Amino acid sequence: MSLRKTNRREFLSRAGLGIAASTVGVPLIEAAAQPLGVGDMPYRMLGRSGEKVSLVGLGGYHIGVQKDEAESIRIVQTAIDGGINFLDNCWDYNEGLSEVRMGKALRDGYRKKVFLMTKIDGQVKDVAARQIDESLRRLQTETIDLVQFHEVIRPGDPDRIFGPGGSFEAAMEAKQAGKLRYIGFTGHKDPDIHLKMLHTAFSHGFTFDAVQMPLNVMDAHYKSFAKKVVPVLTQHRIGVLGMKSMGSGFVLKSNVVTPVECLHYAMNLPTSVVITGCDSLQILEQALEAARTFRPLSDQQVAAILAKTAPLAERGEFEPFKTTTDFDGTGQNPQWLG
Repeated sequence: MSLRKTNRREFLSRAGLGIAASTVGVPLIEAAAQPLGVGDMPYRMLGRSGEKVSLVGLGGYHIGVQKDEAESIRIVQTAIDGGINFLDNCWDYNEGLSEVRMGKALRDGYRKKVFLMTKIDGQVKDVAARQIDESLRRLQTETIDLVQFHEVIRPGDPDRIFGPGGSFEAAMEAKQAGKLRYIGFTGHKDPDIHLKMLHTAFSHGFTFDAVQMPLNVMDAHYKSFAKKVVPVLTQHRIGVLGMKSMGSGFVLKSNVVTPVECLHYAMNLPTSVVITGCDSLQILEQALEAARTFRPLSDQQVAAILAKTAPLAERGEFEPFKTTTDFDGTGQNPQWLG
């Protein structure tokens, strides 16, 4: 998506103030660019990277929950055979088991078919460097395509990551050494913290390659990442990674939207990829079918979705990752941060 670049000083000022989307020139709900079709799976560009990624991505957490490792491997390989080439993971998922199983699934030529992403928790250089090396070993690869700083959810996280001896130094050294290709960050708590992370990166002369955040039918009404963060990313051609399209299952408990509606809504935003957890082949097929059948939503369709979710979303009841600490893995395990 080609959009004009804002003046860097102008962006820093706006990001620092947390100004909403309308002030940065991109509407909240923007029909996504037509996907680049390959077979039945649509593909989109990952920001300015030039990488082509599948419209739906396979979440990593759910790859470590099956009792039988063979089932986990089967899910990953079936996803790739179905056209998914964006694989999500994290150093801490299931105490490393998710990465181990994904690494085994990527044998026999599957690794070269995918864009592999994982995340690290470490916010100081030595801890982050160790986690990157551990992820490389578990995933059985010499290079990870995208490594992201995980759970940037506290106001002080950006300063710590970019401070002296912070994990940004480890990531840049790993990139120079060929251990990773692109750098991003994730968070699920507050869009203003995302803006601060972007602000801090710009002040250090750095632009992220990708940013991951919750994008779902409830988000538009409460602490909205779609309103505040997505417009900034598209203007700077940073890849938009959507997650929690079903709010970790909580959005579905509202009983006003279906799983496919949730996925299609997130796909209709300027997302490069919508990452979704698939703990069974049945759920995987649902995600594949949602990608295959996606067509840009009309303004009327979007308005109808927002109208029926607005009364339920005003206090974040169906997005507890924003309103509680229940989803804060690094909060419950501060040793991961270093």
